[in-house]
Amino acid sequence: MGNLTITVDDESLKKARVRALQEGISVNALLRDFLESYAGIRSEQQNAVEQIAALSRKATSRRGQRKWTRDELHERS
Repeated sequence: MGNLTITVDDESLKKARVRALQEGISVNALLRDFLESYAGIRSEQQNAVEQIAALSRKATSRRGQRKWTRDELHERS
């Protein structure tokens, strides 16, 4: 993995760090995700979502024609 050094004014970096902290991510991870997206590289999360969607489309199970009432769903009489 390569390293990248950028120059950013102090106030911008400070605000970015605060916002990233609020969002539970590091500035480094934020910039990495942005660059990967900009470069057209898919994130692991995007790949996982596509794999789940593909598996869902291939699934042979279905819910059928049965319509359940609220009471039946909650086992009420």
